[in-house]
Amino acid sequence: MLNKEDIKKHLQTVPLFKELSDDELQPIISISSSRIYNARSIIFMQEEPLDRVFFIHSGIVKIYKTDATGKEQIVSVLEDGEMFPHAGFFRQGTFPANAEVIKKAQLIVTPIKDFEKILIQHPELCIKLFRVLGGKIVDLQSRLEEKILHNTYEQVIMLLLRLSKSNGVKLENLYKITTHFTNRELANMIGTSRETVSRTLNQLRKKDLIELDAEGFYVIDPDKLKEEIIH
Repeated sequence: MLNKEDIKKHLQTVPLFKELSDDELQPIISISSSRIYNARSIIFMQEEPLDRVFFIHSGIVKIYKTDATGKEQIVSVLEDGEMFPHAGFFRQGTFPANAEVIKKAQLIVTPIKDFEKILIQHPELCIKLFRVLGGKIVDLQSRLEEKILHNTYEQVIMLLLRLSKSNGVKLENLYKITTHFTNRELANMIGTSRETVSRTLNQLRKKDLIELDAEGFYVIDPDKLKEEIIH
């Protein structure tokens, strides 16, 4: 488990808090605690009372929604340094989605009511939080445009480009997606079938636009993939 000093070191790296002084950060540290979740653990379920937010110290967390038939739609896959749910501070009632641990995670947990009191005392934090939420809104708008304006083949390409930034590392002119995603998970991110994703990935590999490295991670050439969409 993380002690208060470990929590402080982590929160200092979170974009929302990194410009705060030690004195400004201390109230947030005092109300926060840490928890460890094993792989496949459910952190919270959709419609459960929304009473806390989480910061990922280590591990990988999947955020997803389910419809009345039980079909899964993956909203995002989050890694070290991320916060969720992003609407937690401004939404009353229940969690808007489910959160499941993909890779064993150590999370910092912050109660919403206590944090809201701190926001009132430090309005500059509200501005930073709005900026973070603004970035998420732009991302959701882009995903909606992809769904409306592009066919499934192009949507898979755009998903790979997005994941290379959110779940990848740069290797000179290439990007390596450092999270293992099944074809089913990729399909659930854009609302298509596993078979369609599998077929599209095979096509992209045959065209030498993507490849799998020795560890089974996808390596992509973003410039070539973007050209594939244009043409």
